[in-house]
Amino acid sequence: MLKGNKGEWSEIYALLKIIADKKLFAGDSNLNRVEKLIFPIIKILRDESNGTYEYTYDSDLVLIKGTNEEFRIPITAFQERAVFLLSKLKETASSATFSIPEIENFINSFNCASIKAKSSIKSDIKIVIHDQRTGTTPELGFSIKSQLGGASTLLNAGKTTNFIYEIVGTTLSIDQIAEINQINSKSKIKDRIEKIKNYSGTLSFIKTETSVFGNNLTLIDSFLPKIVAEILHLFFSSTYSKTIDLVEAISIANPLGFNLETNHPFYTYKIKRFLTDIALGMMPSKVWSGVLDATGGYLVVKEDGEVLCYHIYNRNEFEDYLLNNTKLETASSTRHDFGTVYCENNRPYMKLNLQIRFLK
Repeated sequence: MLKGNKGEWSEIYALLKIIADKKLFAGDSNLNRVEKLIFPIIKILRDESNGTYEYTYDSDLVLIKGTNEEFRIPITAFQERAVFLLSKLKETASSATFSIPEIENFINSFNCASIKAKSSIKSDIKIVIHDQRTGTTPELGFSIKSQLGGASTLLNAGKTTNFIYEIVGTTLSIDQIAEINQINSKSKIKDRIEKIKNYSGTLSFIKTETSVFGNNLTLIDSFLPKIVAEILHLFFSSTYSKTIDLVEAISIANPLGFNLETNHPFYTYKIKRFLTDIALGMMPSKVWSGVLDATGGYLVVKEDGEVLCYHIYNRNEFEDYLLNNTKLETASSTRHDFGTVYCENNRPYMKLNLQIRFLK
């Protein structure tokens, strides 16, 4: 019996839904459909444990070709199962795994045997579309992000995403450091930074904890380590958490001293590139070559069941979506070893941690 959580069942829902729709709807930065960006679907490819399955159309039939077999199923069957699965996902409040026998029986009828696509493949699904603007038929790869379950992360926290700051402008005594570190409120890191400020201290960015992540950021843009560090500091010392709000605030403060007389969007542009590279495979722990994943994009399953596509193929919409639909959040400070004042060579330091999650 197949079991999965809401996010995993959303992969099957997205498959059934886009097959039934016969087209992809592009989305804008606010998760609304872009009426002028609709792509007719020519073919859908999904990697199963026993090979790649291909979904095409013959009038009102869906043709499904596997390794050695072919199935012909009315498109109405996909429409009906998509509606049924969506209702099941909406009425299920649990975050645990569960089975849906009716859907399992249906997908098994054409040898779809797994909820999630083959794990060794970067994209969950590949779709060949007809681009009416250019007349081309590109193959686009997508990861599936669902709003039906819990919000997923864009960048996972780890010691690799720690940023190191020196505490400057003050000399902290051993007792003062102990007092700061003993603060254990619900917003303890923010309160510790506030206490440092009360002692006339400020956090000055030094470097990322790991050189790989620092070099990855520098590869994307030489100013990026400093910009991300400023945004991270602002997150931990203000009420801002949405990425777009943090970027707007930093753009006004202009801590890097860019020439803004011509209103160039320095911070917004650079953070968009950063978010896009994360979405397309940049990981803090691995050397990033800057070569974008050719199958880089997201299918977003909205709470109402609509499926929207965002892809590097439509870069502006993709970047705007990432900027407008992510936020910074505080991960476990004990697990990732940040948020306390420590000393090296008689100088006080503090680490702050970067984690980015999609908005729900």
